[in-house]
Amino acid sequence: MESHHHEHNHRLTELNKAFIIGIALNLSFVIVEFGVGFYYNSLGLLSDAGHNLGDVASLILAMLAFRLEKVHSNSRYTYGYKKSTVLVSLLNAVILLVAVGIIIAESLDKLLHPVAVDGSAIAWTAGVGVVINALTAWLFMKDKDKDLNVKGAYLHMAADALVSIGVVASGIIIMYTGWSIVDPIIGLGIAVVIVISTWGLLRDSLRLSLDGVPVGIDINEIRQIILDQPGVESCHHLHIWALSTTETALTAHIVIDNMERMEEIKHLIKARLEEADIHHVTLEFECEGVPCETENDCF
Repeated sequence: MESHHHEHNHRLTELNKAFIIGIALNLSFVIVEFGVGFYYNSLGLLSDAGHNLGDVASLILAMLAFRLEKVHSNSRYTYGYKKSTVLVSLLNAVILLVAVGIIIAESLDKLLHPVAVDGSAIAWTAGVGVVINALTAWLFMKDKDKDLNVKGAYLHMAADALVSIGVVASGIIIMYTGWSIVDPIIGLGIAVVIVISTWGLLRDSLRLSLDGVPVGIDINEIRQIILDQPGVESCHHLHIWALSTTETALTAHIVIDNMERMEEIKHLIKARLEEADIHHVTLEFECEGVPCETENDCF
């Protein structure tokens, strides 16, 4: 248990560094991109800069959630602020979808009202964006499948890199052909890709916000783990939910054949659930033949 706690704290420290580096890099680029966009009167660069600024805000929110996760519980928030990581991951998904809406609206407007732009300036500036966004996404790649909040940050940066690649491509094409209509077409294609990649994040965030069983945990398998332990007769009132994007809790009523073996059975069950990555377990034991007080609400 101690090694798990040490590993968890080390991971949080590394992620905290990743967020600080990502925020610094992207905020610097946003300032440069806004400046170049105003200088060359490029709506594409200004729009991308606005989108990147939204992502900087998302990174700040995500980092804040990780720091709140470390805050100790109190009499008002008995689980601490762990749930903030779930709420931020949901907010990140919503921000991404709002950004998609803005991209679609701007692309349609430019499609209907094309304007001449400087392809060279767009390509070079967006090229720098590709490098910065890809580097930031790489910082979160290792932990993106372990934490929904990190996955949100990773998707934000990956989406930004994709947007910047599209802007680079459109800038090069415009530079050599003068076809300004290419810019909004690529923008619409990018929007579709972002929606597809964000849908899973939104679905998983909503599930955790509603205290659903986290992805990767099969409640029937968990029930069978409990039933397989010696002395366990049955299991009901089994509830599994996420305390945060990394921690899972479980409560259950366990019917056993001998109350004198309660402590032994409890340790067996908790050990097996630890192996299933469920570390916050509360068990209520009942003797065989004694009806559950909330039998009508049992699952």
